[in-house]
Amino acid sequence: MDSAFLISAFVTLFVVMDPIGLTPVFIALTSGATARHRRAVALRACAIAAALLCLFAFFGEQVLGFIGISMPAFRIAGGILLFLTALDMLFERRTRRRENTAEAEEDFPDPSVFPLAIPLLAGPGAITSVILLMGQADDATGIVSVLGTMVGVLLIALAFFLMAGVIERALGKTGITVVTRLLGMLLAALSVQFVLDGLRAVGVVG
Repeated sequence: MDSAFLISAFVTLFVVMDPIGLTPVFIALTSGATARHRRAVALRACAIAAALLCLFAFFGEQVLGFIGISMPAFRIAGGILLFLTALDMLFERRTRRRENTAEAEEDFPDPSVFPLAIPLLAGPGAITSVILLMGQADDATGIVSVLGTMVGVLLIALAFFLMAGVIERALGKTGITVVTRLLGMLLAALSVQFVLDGLRAVGVVG
């Protein structure tokens, strides 16, 4: 499998899932919990997100075909969705929504399913990205590469969750904001590439 595809897949999934940006949310959602409970929540959230993304990775395209949506059309729509996500990251709208979600869910003892797994880790952007990347994988090696990359990003998210306290102290609010802006710029560029690929597939652009 082309190394450029692997890098693109990793960057796309890492930016969309945004483990760094989710770390403060994880801290807020598990505020006051014991270290053991935090570990359990982190493991459960990542496992549920992995299962959901695998489901869409294998059956997402069939579902689209059943309702009459072509992959180029979904690629263009997905690119637009990812671009809107990038705008949210660049202008802090997503951060504010996540903070509001954290405040709304603070009375619940186990936020692993909602909102951590769904929709923060395995949200529309991540699901869209997995389906698009699987559509670009033209052999078994490509499929394994996409799934491995997805699992790798979730393991990174798990590591960030497990080290949430240390990361919070090291980066600080300013550091997390800078990283989120940078990831937003990368996602904007990748989303435009998805749209161009979709247009190229239908012959609109050369």
